[in-house]
Amino acid sequence: MAMIGYLVHDTTDAAVARRVRMFRAAGAAVRLGGFRRRAPPDTVAGVTAVDLGETRDARLLARLAVVLRHVAAPARVGEIVAGADVIVARNLEMLAIAVRVARPRQRIVYECLDIHRLLLSDGAAARALQAIERRLLARVDMVLTSTPAFRDRYFRARRGFTRPIWLEENRLLQIDTPAPTPACPATPAGRPWRIGWFGMLRCRRSLAILAAIARAHPDLVEVTIAGIPAYTEFDDFDRDVAATPGLRFVGRYGAGDLPALYGSVDFAWAIDFFEEGQNSAWLLPNRLYESLAFSAVPIALAGLDTGRWCADHGVGMLLDDLDTDLAPTLATLTSTKLARLRDAVTALPRRLVVADAADCRALTNAVLGTGTST
Repeated sequence: MAMIGYLVHDTTDAAVARRVRMFRAAGAAVRLGGFRRRAPPDTVAGVTAVDLGETRDARLLARLAVVLRHVAAPARVGEIVAGADVIVARNLEMLAIAVRVARPRQRIVYECLDIHRLLLSDGAAARALQAIERRLLARVDMVLTSTPAFRDRYFRARRGFTRPIWLEENRLLQIDTPAPTPACPATPAGRPWRIGWFGMLRCRRSLAILAAIARAHPDLVEVTIAGIPAYTEFDDFDRDVAATPGLRFVGRYGAGDLPALYGSVDFAWAIDFFEEGQNSAWLLPNRLYESLAFSAVPIALAGLDTGRWCADHGVGMLLDDLDTDLAPTLATLTSTKLARLRDAVTALPRRLVVADAADCRALTNAVLGTGTST
């Protein structure tokens, strides 16, 4: 049985569990270790998780200090990846550890799903981090990423990375349950239009926009927020939501809650201004695929990659400018128009938004070096 050593930045991240499930569904054994943002889990998707310590969001220097400790004293991490056919390092800091502990010819895959602003900036600190990244990339056999823009505009164009890159979009994983069925009612209920903002909540501007439209048009819009707020990115997330009629925060959720969440809204907010103009412009977020899988209509900006994806596939409510377009578009919306938008979503081929067992095998073969990547 093939063995994958998986080093991750946050063992409590639901996306880590999804990746472990994909590897195991393809028949690979997984050894998992990493840092975490909350209380350490004993297992992740059935795999024992080796805890390397706690780190915090928005504290890059503090995280680097923790990483350096493991680089200087790598024995514990070495036990996780000893005998592995491949080390998969999720995030740049884990790549630094992977390069330190890898055997001379041990395969390394760099899983990159976010690009830190310093990697796209100028200045002494940015240049130093970019130099470190270049040295680490020289040891990488394959990059695993989730959006074509990261592959084409970053790794190929900016970094000149010529080795294989595997694109695995953030599709909803369905390997042991039936494919999702539309969760929204067949006939839209009409106003107020219900918008859902779900997932990693880190965009201050999105909260401000949604709060503003809920205050200004109480009979037009209701907003449900669910997920994990990055409190470091907001002045006072809980206070702002509580103080705004028409906004409600329902807390964290699990994969089993997705049908009910998306079934409770007409639209999914698929816009993220976090690190605006850089990372966020290229992302294709989980909420895009989840909303489409459960037949909620994504709201996206036409000029960003999420909007381009929607335009290419004929789905979504696409806006050129939120300040001038959002309220008028919702004000002129009818139940008939919404039904047409939803029909376009339900007509979308499921393979575009849902990953199955065959996708798990293809990904795992590529990670192990036995598949095809571009």
